[in-house]
Amino acid sequence: MTVSMRTMEFPMLLLKLAYSFLHHFLSAVKLKSRHTSPLKNHPPRPPPPPPLHHHHHPSISKFTPQNRKSQTLICDIHRGLLRSPSFFPYFMLVAFEGGGLLRALLLLLSSPFLLLLSHDIKMKVMIFITFCGMRIKDVESVTRAVLPKFYLENLNLHAFEALESAGSKAVFTAVPRVMVEGFLKEYLDVDSVVGTELRTAGRFFTGLISPAGLLVKHRALKEFFGDKRPDVGIGASTLHDHFMISLCKEAYVITRDDNNTKSSIMPRSRYPKPLVFHDGRLAFLPTPAATLAMFLWLPVGILLAVFRLFIGICLPYPLAVALGTATGIRLRVSGHAPPRVAGAGGVLYVCSHRTLLDPVFLSTALRKPLTAVTYSLSKMSEVMAPIRTVRLTRDRRRDGETMQRLLAEGDLVVCPEGTTCREPYLLRFSSLFAELADEIVPVAVDTEVTMFYGTTASGLKCLDPIFFLMNPRPVYRLGILGKVPRRMTCGGGRTSHEVANYIQGELGAALGFECTNLTRRDKYLMLAGNDGVVPEKRRSVN
Repeated sequence: MTVSMRTMEFPMLLLKLAYSFLHHFLSAVKLKSRHTSPLKNHPPRPPPPPPLHHHHHPSISKFTPQNRKSQTLICDIHRGLLRSPSFFPYFMLVAFEGGGLLRALLLLLSSPFLLLLSHDIKMKVMIFITFCGMRIKDVESVTRAVLPKFYLENLNLHAFEALESAGSKAVFTAVPRVMVEGFLKEYLDVDSVVGTELRTAGRFFTGLISPAGLLVKHRALKEFFGDKRPDVGIGASTLHDHFMISLCKEAYVITRDDNNTKSSIMPRSRYPKPLVFHDGRLAFLPTPAATLAMFLWLPVGILLAVFRLFIGICLPYPLAVALGTATGIRLRVSGHAPPRVAGAGGVLYVCSHRTLLDPVFLSTALRKPLTAVTYSLSKMSEVMAPIRTVRLTRDRRRDGETMQRLLAEGDLVVCPEGTTCREPYLLRFSSLFAELADEIVPVAVDTEVTMFYGTTASGLKCLDPIFFLMNPRPVYRLGILGKVPRRMTCGGGRTSHEVANYIQGELGAALGFECTNLTRRDKYLMLAGNDGVVPEKRRSVN
């Protein structure tokens, strides 16, 4: 009886929340219609205030960042720091990455109706659909590992430079605080973030906002600063932002034209801190139109991925390459394999690591079977792999013996970074491979996707190849570099660390990537909150 009561507790909570939300929503709509209906006994409403024009306050392009370190600057992230005209894509990212396909589909279906609603009601609807019943842990994971990439790509350069110049920074926004606070404090060094607060029930969000309601920015600013006036305010050409920035000593407006100019686009070189790691499956900003295209493509993409897997596993190399090209896969290969030296054993191919399919595409490009060694390989990935794969144990001595034996049997592929990286960076190379062979060929690997990423730190890794192959026209680039000179190998007197660093530098130069000392552990601690090591018992189950 106790178990059944517990199983019914969460559905009943959802029903109560849905009833509460509909009650407040219908009341707001009824009140709005009552005020807008032309009743005979009511006097005519006064004409609306004239629209705000950007000439009331100077444009953000007129802002001078010099000598501002003693000043306090306030702004909003929505229509302020971000160039995106709508916050819908960021709600969609939370819904898709944290809640799944059904929640994302529901949010997409609501998008036409959102156009008919006022700003406040629209925000409440998006909050309810996105957060109702979602675990707090899942939302925190998305805000930490997924959203920063999209925020950085859509920052307004002029607004960022203004924010960067100030000594004290505060952001006031009607957006849920949980969606933006981590990014603003970690990447932009914002001191205080005041936003809409959400209700929770245990480990879940209810989808309802706190009793204080949606944040009213100018009121929150008055409560926060009291009688003190901030030095600089930045806002959009809206009534709410006008009220907020008018409380500041200086005020600047970001117009639609300011967001649409090329000079407002944030180049990667100006990011406040390097974006090396990020997670999530979506490789595009999910606006309503882009999300609709993704859902329409999804059934086709799944069938296409299965077909591409079939031809890669079952067909000979020439036919697999021809059919793969016909389905949209673009394989770009430069360089060629070195001639085999009689009696020298196998060649060790050292690859930069972009997806689990790196050894497969290298084997296809060379048109010969290779053996790949990897960590934490799931049983599903092992079964689907068209080439031989061997799982390593992270025991240096045992792994060295295993790789030495495999090299004696034939050519071997290794990815010494130990994990994938999506951005133009190379992680630190493990030096184990350098101790095993002098016949080493570096391979510069890079990929390009437009819809789905084929890697994940917190999701199901066995689905990584499927997601990559679901892209309409995925690109794989392989640059087979020349064999490492003997003088740069352990046989030529170099240490294993010197060899690893030399090959990392050669691959970085070939790809135009930056070499780092970051490791697999750094990646998983940031994105998934663990060290990325799968326990032996879990490995046997996967």
